Amino acid sequence: MPQCVETEETMAEKLDFSLPEKKGNGSVGQTLMVLLLVALTALVAANLAVTVRNAQPGTKQGGQGLSAEQVRQLAAKLGQRGLHLEAAGIWRDYAALPHLAEAERAKALFHAGVSLEKAGQYGRAIEQYYRSELAAPLDELAGQINTHVKQCFESLGKFAALRYELMDRTSLGPVEAAGGKIVAEIGPEKITEAELDAMIERTIENQLASVKAFLSPEQVNEQKQRLLAQYRAPQARQQFLQGWLTQEILYRQALDEGLADKPETKQVLTDVTRGVLSQQLMDEKLASRIHLTETDLRTYYSANRDQYVEPARAKISHIRVADEDRAAELLERLSDGEDFAALAREFSQDEATKAGGGAVAEEVVRGAYVPGIGDAEEINKAIFAAGAATVLAQAFQTDQGWEIVKVEEKRPERQRSYEEVQQQVVQELLRRKQQEVQQDYIQEMMDRHNVIVRTSALAPALPADSQEPSTQK
Repeated sequence: MPQCVETEETMAEKLDFSLPEKKGNGSVGQTLMVLLLVALTALVAANLAVTVRNAQPGTKQGGQGLSAEQVRQLAAKLGQRGLHLEAAGIWRDYAALPHLAEAERAKALFHAGVSLEKAGQYGRAIEQYYRSELAAPLDELAGQINTHVKQCFESLGKFAALRYELMDRTSLGPVEAAGGKIVAEIGPEKITEAELDAMIERTIENQLASVKAFLSPEQVNEQKQRLLAQYRAPQARQQFLQGWLTQEILYRQALDEGLADKPETKQVLTDVTRGVLSQQLMDEKLASRIHLTETDLRTYYSANRDQYVEPARAKISHIRVADEDRAAELLERLSDGEDFAALAREFSQDEATKAGGGAVAEEVVRGAYVPGIGDAEEINKAIFAAGAATVLAQAFQTDQGWEIVKVEEKRPERQRSYEEVQQQVVQELLRRKQQEVQQDYIQEMMDRHNVIVRTSALAPALPADSQEPSTQK
């Protein structure tokens, strides 16, 4: 095959790196170049002067060439138009300016917090209030920040955090941060009191997850506070902590032993995930299709008033003795006017009530067992047939001995008001509505996914001459 060989002369003709010769008007071009350079230099100098002037402390620019007063007007106008997030952004930009007085920065951050709070961004609002306090602790803002932070925590439903927040804000003198007390340790890891409360609150939120969508925020918070109140006692908190620690160390040990990687464990986790997702979907669908109004609740209450009747109650004292003769003797002495409590302290064999003069702390409910005595229908009937401050005329024999009973107080049966049983009404009506909607939705999904149940495959074998059961869809 012929080859083409280019000579050095040929390549030189193709590649010409020489500059073209200048052709006339050289002085005019140079003059134009000088003028352009002078103009550019002047422009840069002017821009630099504006930048330096804007950076001076006295100008207080708010971004995009606005003065401090104009920034305030802009933020106020945005707030008036309901654009609270935008207003918060303006205040934050303004607070970030260098050379701004700390007091003014604190005020700007406070206004940013108020705007975010109005926009429903409660967590971000709390952050800005904290920033305001750090920028400058102003007496004129202190009370307002306390109020706003409290409202934000309440709106978030963070009642455990709110409790420690209030403790910090109302403490006198320098003290350890509220909630900082160590309640448990796992190796080098410290569990603080605040973290324990957060775990309790998270557990309660999980308990309320299935009904949260059906309740108003006020109802959710009311339910949450009621459940939190159950953990105020040290014993309840200790029990919760012990349960959490047990689960946590078992979980960590399971991970150390590689249990999470075993096929059988993965299958269990898959099944659990399937159940959780199914329930989550059902909760969301129920929430979108069930809307309980105050009218619904009151109508249900009116139609079921007999379910909300508080039965008659009584408070009693008793003396327990071993034999019938001693019981008869004590009844006679009581009829002669001797003091019931004094005789109970001297003769009663019930150590739980003896020191208190025989008084039983728990109330007796009509038709139920008798506290301090047991399941005694005859005694229960006699208690509610007698009047208050009355010793029953006869002693009653039980498995524990002979009982002498005094009726101390009585409360008649009464109708509980709607306000008293509102949460119970919510739960009961919600449960009914959920059952109805759930059945309809499941059938809807069965039809959509073309589910067929072949009942013949599940039924016992039939004789050859019998007709096969029909297929259900």
